[in-house]
Amino acid sequence: MSEIFDNTVPSPCIAYCCVDDQQICQGCFRSLAEIAAWSAADRQTRLTIVENAKRRADDAQAL
Repeated sequence: MSEIFDNTVPSPCIAYCCVDDQQICQGCFRSLAEIAAWSAADRQTRLTIVENAKRRADDAQAL
C-alpha cells in the first residue's frame, strides 16, 4: 500500500519561490512538476524529488 501524505520526508521548500526559464525553483531547486506532485507523493517519490533537488542545487553552485 502506498504511503499517501507521508510527512516523514520534510519539504525542501525555503519559502523563496522564484522559477527560472527551465521551470526550476531557485529556492528549493524542485521542478514545477515536482512541487505540484509533492503533496500526494509517497515516501520513495519524495526522497527521489529531494535527491533531484540536491543534485540541481549542487550543480548550480558549481557554476
